[in-house]
Amino acid sequence: MIIDCHVHVNQYELTKHVPLLEDRLEMLQTEMTSNNVDYAIILSSYKENSERPSTKQIIDAIKKYDNLGIAAGFTIDNHTDDDLKIYREWIKEGKIKAMKIYSGYEHYYPYDKQYQKVYDTCIEFDIPVMFHTGDTYSEKGKLRYSRPLNLDDVAVDNPELKIVMCHLGNPWIQDAQEVIYKNKNVYADVSGLVIGSFDHFFEKMMRDKVAELINYAGEPRYLLYGTDWPISNMDSYLNFVAKLNIKKEFRDNLMYKNAKKLFKIS
Repeated sequence: MIIDCHVHVNQYELTKHVPLLEDRLEMLQTEMTSNNVDYAIILSSYKENSERPSTKQIIDAIKKYDNLGIAAGFTIDNHTDDDLKIYREWIKEGKIKAMKIYSGYEHYYPYDKQYQKVYDTCIEFDIPVMFHTGDTYSEKGKLRYSRPLNLDDVAVDNPELKIVMCHLGNPWIQDAQEVIYKNKNVYADVSGLVIGSFDHFFEKMMRDKVAELINYAGEPRYLLYGTDWPISNMDSYLNFVAKLNIKKEFRDNLMYKNAKKLFKIS
């Protein structure tokens, strides 16, 4: 089984000529089928516009699919307490599997007290909160907010909160591995390490870094498979993880078992 815990249906380079959300979802389904991906978590954006559908639009559009879930994006600047109340209802109904904080894209540290209401909601309903960490796809992102070390504060102050560090904090993977090692409530996905496809040299470099992370942080009960499609290619990503030198039981944890348990995927 394969669970991709990090995909998007926004209009990026690969999908810029596909204006309809429904057509981008069909593209996602085709890509999943071609790569034997059984389930995917769609992350809604930190803002809503013609290129970035809202959580509500995605919920309505995926009703006919039983292999898709949603991590709902939440921001201080673009969302309100009323939005969070609506999210709570969708969480109760099983329509939202996780929340997503876009640190770096939004210029607040993840330990900013304004986010606490989101963390309290995730603790109450036992769903994870995902954080953007590392380099930002947008040149308007501010990197000091997206450094993985910032999540240590959130993890320590919220020991019951399940935290997913997206992108391994790349390029600050050493910081990420220490936060993961120290805090048992912190997970990480391997998504978005490349734009497009891995080339030979970059692939080897990232394999070595992931291997170092696993050797440092221990048994990968914390590691999740994700791609960041359509920014990153699914087939290239599967080739990348296939070359990771890890035990079969750890590989199964990475590819689906950890995500299945964390996101409560039946």
